[in-house]
Amino acid sequence: MKIEHLGIAVNTLSASDDLFSRLLGKKNYKQESVEREGVTTSFYELGESKIELLEARNPESPIAKYLDKKGEGIHHIAFGVEDIDSEIKRLKKEGFQFISEEPKEGADNKIVVFLHPKSTNGVLIELCQEKP
Repeated sequence: MKIEHLGIAVNTLSASDDLFSRLLGKKNYKQESVEREGVTTSFYELGESKIELLEARNPESPIAKYLDKKGEGIHHIAFGVEDIDSEIKRLKKEGFQFISEEPKEGADNKIVVFLHPKSTNGVLIELCQEKP
């Protein structure tokens, strides 16, 4: 396992892209919409890890709801895994709760699943695996 990326919820992707480009001294390498989640993402590489900016595309998206409750900031920590199915089984045996136990397609060519923050000290954890 490694930290694959930190997800940051933002109000306006264009303004946040400008801010992070200046902060990191580089442009994003990818911007992508994930229609099913109602989000547009922007990715920045930082060595072996990444920053993912997340902007809500509609008021019903999980990111819109997060922004309404908590405002801009760190939304989740994503761990890169080699075998997402075996990690789900392992973590279920350890007593962790999942938001959904079925992996789904995510941004940046990944298959993803989220652990419920109630079982991870209030932190939303994402497991992600490169698509085969």
